[in-house]
Amino acid sequence: MATRRTGRAGPFETQGKKPRPYRLPSMPFTRENYMHWFWLSFFGVVAFFWVFHGLRVAWGLVRLPWLRDFAPLADAECPRISLLFAARDEEEKLPAALATLATIDYPNLEIIAVDDRSADATGRILDEFALTGLKTGHCNGSDDRGDAEVRLAGLKPSGYTGGEQARFRVVHVTALPPGWLGKPHALQKAYEASAGEWLLFTDADVRFAPDALRRAAAVVKQKNLDHFTLFGDVEMVGFWETVLITFFGLAFHMANDPYQVSNPHSRAYVGVGAFQLMKRSAYEACGTHRRLAMEVVDDMKLGKLVKQAGLRSSVGVAQEAVVIRWHAGVGNLIRGVTKNFFAALGYNLPLVVVAICGMWMLNVAPFVGVIWGHGWVQALSGIAVVIALAFHVGVDVAMHVSPLYAFTHPLGAVLFSYMLLRSTVVTLRDGGVTWRGTFYPLEELRRGVI
Repeated sequence: MATRRTGRAGPFETQGKKPRPYRLPSMPFTRENYMHWFWLSFFGVVAFFWVFHGLRVAWGLVRLPWLRDFAPLADAECPRISLLFAARDEEEKLPAALATLATIDYPNLEIIAVDDRSADATGRILDEFALTGLKTGHCNGSDDRGDAEVRLAGLKPSGYTGGEQARFRVVHVTALPPGWLGKPHALQKAYEASAGEWLLFTDADVRFAPDALRRAAAVVKQKNLDHFTLFGDVEMVGFWETVLITFFGLAFHMANDPYQVSNPHSRAYVGVGAFQLMKRSAYEACGTHRRLAMEVVDDMKLGKLVKQAGLRSSVGVAQEAVVIRWHAGVGNLIRGVTKNFFAALGYNLPLVVVAICGMWMLNVAPFVGVIWGHGWVQALSGIAVVIALAFHVGVDVAMHVSPLYAFTHPLGAVLFSYMLLRSTVVTLRDGGVTWRGTFYPLEELRRGVI
């Protein structure tokens, strides 16, 4: 007996027709939809960067060792330190720096200054300081090493029995051998003239607090380090210097993540030219400055050699214990980093493009998104802006400037991008860099990159 279906059609059936599955209404593909998802994804990535990387780096920075938190070592605990620096045409900045060297309170210290082919009064100033600045004996000798004429000032005469060896010595370099940049060569000569168990590489214009070395020695002893570098105070004069240097400080931290330097499993490394304290045996294990003979950013790359060698490295904060005036005036600041910025990226043009695009994406675009964005785009931009400004405020406070400079963040990013672009263009146009009156071809510089 046949059965008959009764009732209404089910949800997938129609009377007298084949059943069809239910489908969601389709959203037409339009340019507006595409741009919406593009900008949402773009600012999502930016916010993700600041939330996860920015906050992680900021949290690491507040945990760095601060020099002031370590008690100075007693005399009996102080290892012998050789403070080494190179000076070329530094007659304007030297007197102030030398005055602080004379006040360093450290019982087991020698200072080796290298006059690197100076055309001004640098050599005379160093010689006079060796005679009178530290109240030491003085004699002149010569040491012909083939690539330089070396004269030592401040050494006790042979057979001298009136006290300890002079604390301050000067090495005069009159010629630069092939295959060397001036500064690495000068620091190599300083090392060869030194005798300390620890080597402190610094710059000719750095000013030290009297107890800076005792405290630094306490850090390396307590943490059992082979290499210790310090962030010091940078003197800034005027609005534009402050905008550039504070943003540079922020960008440096974001790019290098200093807290991770002490992690043996991290590839992060840092070397600050103003203060790098390094065990002599570790320096020799890294190959000395002969490994850095043609490296423009030799200070950072010394930190890299330390990590590559599996040695123990750390970064600390000195603040007013180590002070430097980087470049006087914004024009000198821009010109002064022309040799450095392209070199820091290994003379790699595609990497420069990526760095500039990343600079604008992470530091300029969020401010644009906050002003002109809507909905989620504005919200994600706001997250990035709040974290970036908070990070900048922290840098400003640490560098002793007004926190209001945080609002110059996008301006600093634009200027920083210009400096990197200028460094790249000038280096490529000239086919190399001119550093302190000496031209170095780009081909040789690229071969010397570590």
